[in-house]
Amino acid sequence: MKRILRRILGLLTTAMLAIGCGSSGRTITEADKPKAGASIYDIELKTLNLQENIDLSQFKGRYVLFVNVASKCGYTPQYDGLQALYEANSDKLMIVGLPCNQFGLQEPGDSAEIANFCRANYGVSFPISEKLDVKGKNQHPVYQWLTSKELNNKDDYSVSWNFNKFLVSPDGELLAYFGSKVEPMGEEIRSLLK
Repeated sequence: MKRILRRILGLLTTAMLAIGCGSSGRTITEADKPKAGASIYDIELKTLNLQENIDLSQFKGRYVLFVNVASKCGYTPQYDGLQALYEANSDKLMIVGLPCNQFGLQEPGDSAEIANFCRANYGVSFPISEKLDVKGKNQHPVYQWLTSKELNNKDDYSVSWNFNKFLVSPDGELLAYFGSKVEPMGEEIRSLLK
């Protein structure tokens, strides 16, 4: 019975994503897409409230860890580890949380709900971006850069679930990709923060 229910839930989720449920609702145009040779610092990213830009160029000289986050995921407790990693390395590391509702519809809230959840439950003090798509036809330019070898000069990647992580060097080069199971305070990430 559980297997049948999981299968039905999976089919419903796939159908909802196919008709646009789970999408950020933002349409990415050709003009938004990063061009070959573009730096991660050239990409525009809005804050969660859409009122300001997160100027990625201000993070030059620091590592940047990009993480697609969700409030209702089994990996959501990783917010604790992300905040601890940020606090322990704030002189050389910036973390940017990127809310996404494309995996299991696990980030359904609006901007205010997401901000309140992050602050109240995990004391998040690193920037949280606008809700965005990490894959598909409206993939945000940040994720186009992070997942395309043509743009990042490292490799092609596919975001598989919430809390996938991409580490960018202080020089703006993609260093590593980590799946959801890699803990923020794990040695795999901390060993790269020299």
